[in-house]
Amino acid sequence: MALTDQDYIDAIKEHGTQRKAADALGVNRRTLERRMKRIARKGYSPQHDMTHTVPDGFKVKGVSSLYNKDGVLSAQWVKSSEDRDRQYELMQEAVAALSEDIPRATIAPLPPLGNDQLLNVYTITDYHLGMLAWEPETGADWDTDIAERMLVDWFSHSISQAPDAASCVFAQLGDFMHFDGLDSVTPSSGHILDADTRFTRLVRVAIRVTARVIDMLLSKYQTVYVLMAEGNHDLASSCWLRELTAARYENEPRVMVETRPDPYYCYEHGLTSLFWHHGHKHRMAGIDAVFAAKFREVFGRTKHSYAHMGHLHHRDLKETNLMIVEQHRTLAAPDAYASRGGWMSGRSSTVITYHREYGEVGRITVSPEMLRLSDER
Repeated sequence: MALTDQDYIDAIKEHGTQRKAADALGVNRRTLERRMKRIARKGYSPQHDMTHTVPDGFKVKGVSSLYNKDGVLSAQWVKSSEDRDRQYELMQEAVAALSEDIPRATIAPLPPLGNDQLLNVYTITDYHLGMLAWEPETGADWDTDIAERMLVDWFSHSISQAPDAASCVFAQLGDFMHFDGLDSVTPSSGHILDADTRFTRLVRVAIRVTARVIDMLLSKYQTVYVLMAEGNHDLASSCWLRELTAARYENEPRVMVETRPDPYYCYEHGLTSLFWHHGHKHRMAGIDAVFAAKFREVFGRTKHSYAHMGHLHHRDLKETNLMIVEQHRTLAAPDAYASRGGWMSGRSSTVITYHREYGEVGRITVSPEMLRLSDER
């Protein structure tokens, strides 16, 4: 049975020192020290008359203590707030538990061998699944049903148009989900977001549509590399989406899921190196040096280097001394915040084809308008 916070507190009280308490509990002293630091964040510091802890996932924001004329504590007010670090730890623990029971995908039939010199990269960024946009206000409608249908249609159209390469990358560059928990707010700043659904349904749709897309890619490519990058709207959700996807396809050797927790990513294809970052931690200026430093060996081995980013929803491209850095558009409609702020851009996503020796050799751009024309035909 797992030890509770109270078990640790009781052991300290009974044995007097952390070393003796750790021995009594049968745990490493460092484990006990880390646990007591976490308990302290929840409001436990008996030497300061703080003995009332807050629930797991919260931290003490402030404590006001009232002492009488004899110096005896007579009243106390404990103010708490969400502990983002601990909530992230709890999310990771939940993902680990869920991954044990998630159904594994069966091995898909092997498609005809494509050109092993080519790699097709399907770039999706800032998709904002779960966002609500109203056409009279924003210029286009958007909700979970529209988003799920469009993503499947976009991949169906793009896969049929892309060259017959042996390998592909499903490069989802972050902000795939519009909100990151039961409350429809941004994780870091708490800004209220326009949401069209409950978080539980959003999770179900995200899992379902990503699995469908990966299965579609498996029907064309020998190997599929899956990137579910961290974004500022889905800091925690990108974590469980990566881990659950990796668990689902762990018995499928043709699918490789990137589970790197650091929000900078890399893929090597012959003499071509590809790098990705959402853009919430570092903007375009100077990102080339960050990639070269983080992936020094890959950068040194390759001749053609390309960096890809999202976050700002509009296209930009710069060639530096180290690599070509590209910022991508989104397929999603603008939300009310973007529309009212006047931050407008076109809507499209690309399939970029890279050669092992020559770098980028082609690209296909598919917009929502193209998908509608295809449906009408």
